[in-house]
Order: sequence, then structure tokens, then C-alpha cells
Amino acid sequence: MLRYDKRGVSALRPHVPPDFCTQAARLLAEHDGTVLITTGFYILKTGTPETDGPPGAVAIGHALQRLGRRVVHVTDRVSESLMNELGAGAEVVSFPVADAAASASHAREVLARYTPALLIAIERCGRTADGRYLNMRGLDVSAETAQVDFLFRDAIPSVGVGDGGNEIGMGNVAAAVAASGKLVADPCVTRVSTLVIASVSNWGGYGLVAALSGLVGRDLLPTVDEERRLVERAAALGAVDGTTGEADGKVDGFTPDVTAEILTDLRALALK
Repeated sequence: MLRYDKRGVSALRPHVPPDFCTQAARLLAEHDGTVLITTGFYILKTGTPETDGPPGAVAIGHALQRLGRRVVHVTDRVSESLMNELGAGAEVVSFPVADAAASASHAREVLARYTPALLIAIERCGRTADGRYLNMRGLDVSAETAQVDFLFRDAIPSVGVGDGGNEIGMGNVAAAVAASGKLVADPCVTRVSTLVIASVSNWGGYGLVAALSGLVGRDLLPTVDEERRLVERAAALGAVDGTTGEADGKVDGFTPDVTAEILTDLRALALK
């Protein structure tokens, strides 16, 4: 999951548990009931979502559905139609873009409606210490980012997946992010029960499913062809590579062949 690290996220490796992915998978395996999965990162250059995040969220969701869990995807207006198309029938909740007070109120309503057993965030931009939402270049995307962080303020078990330091969950290692000199200077402060780090957040999602597969003794991962079609479909629906702004089927600059390599190796590890 940390192979081909371009951004320097490997600097966080000493600051998470040695078995961080297994710990996160154990949360998935041990908590029955509804799971809320939030994703969708606004790309300022194009005004569209990016290809990193939604495919990983869908892979996690499919794995949990195969284990009998109810899955609800939570996103905002920018990614709502994308998740409705990719989510294969899973319910999608569109969290409104609003101020902190209204967002906190809406989060309480969502939690009361679904009473989730588990929360998962993958490549979801999170709040900084001063309440802003910043992309990897430090540009403010608050105006198009719903404050779903408020879902994570209760004592519900949670997993965060990120690759740059500005995603929900990076609050667990915020000081290390800021000190790295390679990741974002103003990290997300929202914490989760267990943080998963990866060179690409989708890869972190696939690693999480691989670890879950090993725990339950079932191959829950998408095939290489299924994953490739998922990313291609996301691009066809307007999702772009977050590093270039191009809807070319790449994810964070990586071609489908590189992701196929990662997925193949993760499957081999899961089935050992």
C-alpha cells in the first residue's frame, strides 16, 4: 500500500501501529450493523470529484455487503451522482454544505436515522484546526466541501484512509504530518479509531479489504478487471485524476497497470 510513494506519506509509518491495516480490518469484522462510508474529494481545478476515493469506498462497501452488512455512502453535492452510479444499489446520503452549527445538527440527524455500528472515511477532505478544508496545495475548498467530520465526533468506532495528511483520520498523526516537510502544512485534525495510510487512498481501501479477507477466510477483493472498470466508469462520469485534472482513468498519476500490480499483490497476501 505504501509502494511508489510520491508524496512522502511513508514518513507517517512510524506513527501508526505496525499492524494498522489488520487493526482496521478487525473493526470491520467485529462490528455488525449499518456502516456509513464517506468519500468524495472536490477538485478545485475542474469543479468535479477525483478518481481516488470513490472506487475504494465502493470496494469496501461491496466487501461488507457480502458479509451481510448494510452499507450507506455519505458524500456531498459534488460526488452524489457519482456515488449513486458506482454504489451498485447502496443508499447514498448527500450531506449539505453548510456552516459548522448546521453541519453538526445534520450529523446528529444522520446518526440518529441510521444508528451506525461503524464509520469509514476514505479520501475525504477533513477540517483543519481553524475549521477550513484545504487541498494538497493548501488552497481552500471549504465552499464545496460538506463538513461530514461532525459524524466522527461521537464515540462510534471509525476507520480513516488517507494519503496526504488533509483527510479525515489524519488527526491521529497531525503533528507528524505537519513536521514531515513533505505532506500538507496544515493537516486535518479529525481523528478516527484506526488510521490506514497508503500512497493512494484507493490502495488503502483495497488493503483494508485484503486484510478483512484474511480475517474472514474469503476473497472479498475486486478483480483487476472489476477495479479497472470501476475507475473507468468514474472517469466517464467526470471524475478526474487529482494530480492533473484529467479524466483519463488514472488515479493520482498512476496508470491502471500499476494499480493492477498493487491489487494482485494484495490478493496474494490476503490468501496466504
